[in-house]
Amino acid sequence: MRPLLIRLVAGLAAACAIGAGYLFWAWNHSLKPGAEIYDVKPGMPLRAFARELSARGVLWESHSFVWLAHLTGRDRDLKSGEYRFRDGMTARELLDQVVAGRVAEYPVVLIEGWTFRQFLDAIEEAPKLTHTLIGLSPRAVMERLGHKGEHPEGRFFPDTYYYSAGQTDIMVLANAYDKMQKLLQFEWEGRESNLPLKNAYEALILASIVEKETGRADERRLIAGVFINRLRHGMKLQTDPTVIYGMGKMFDGNLRLKDLRRDTPYNTYTRRGLPPSPVAMPGKESLQAVLHPMVTGALFFVARGDGSHEFSTTLEEHNKVVLKYQLKGKPRHASPPNVPNARGQTSKMSETR
Repeated sequence: MRPLLIRLVAGLAAACAIGAGYLFWAWNHSLKPGAEIYDVKPGMPLRAFARELSARGVLWESHSFVWLAHLTGRDRDLKSGEYRFRDGMTARELLDQVVAGRVAEYPVVLIEGWTFRQFLDAIEEAPKLTHTLIGLSPRAVMERLGHKGEHPEGRFFPDTYYYSAGQTDIMVLANAYDKMQKLLQFEWEGRESNLPLKNAYEALILASIVEKETGRADERRLIAGVFINRLRHGMKLQTDPTVIYGMGKMFDGNLRLKDLRRDTPYNTYTRRGLPPSPVAMPGKESLQAVLHPMVTGALFFVARGDGSHEFSTTLEEHNKVVLKYQLKGKPRHASPPNVPNARGQTSKMSETR
């Protein structure tokens, strides 16, 4: 009997060793899940999830995965959501990801110079978001965000935001709002002294104009300096992006002389000072440019037609530049053409200032 018992014990030990070895191999074997999305539904049992992974070829088989989850005490800790597993990860790492709830994330890109309406359009097109704001007016959207009465333009920071499936559009906007407010407060506190700006909101308004006037990093502080100088001298800003914004849907892509003369709250050709709100979402660089403008005597700038601008300190110099770049040698009384700047907007600065 003893030799038989010894053989049984030895066989059992060998089987256990083989099983332990297989479990160790299964636990640490590299997987190749590919780029697919794997959905863990709320309340989904571990066995069902393991069977799905096995059926899709991620796991060799499901039993070892279930056993190892049981042995480590994590068989009831799966977090629901969509997951994307990287190639080369092990079964242990896969389980760690699902237990930690590191779900797949999707980007929504909000670009500098866009308006609030364009922000909403981009968010509405985000496929995995839960949409709760479609059809609401800007005023109603701000109420949903808890900022009743605030004009939305300019208050959201342009950036790439990541969200997981099922999160709401409100969460994306709330993140963008908070990021802009923190940045604005920080930059305002570090501003240059003696700027002709009453508060941080006025800085935001002017930054939105700079954002629309140029996309060139080397020009932002120069253009900001021109507008700061004009504000100091009590001159009209006379900048086309504000006129375009005030026209709304009336703007057909071509800014005419009659449009510059038609008065709206945003027409800086007919009204002095800043418009009542930003005209776009400015980026960090435009905000910094406004709060740290280039100190020059320039009061005018004209688009060269290649995305850059030429700056002048006197009206006489300015008129010569207009003749050179925009009137192309035509008599000064001719109505200047619309010359697009780097952002696709007109930027003539060509009427008498």
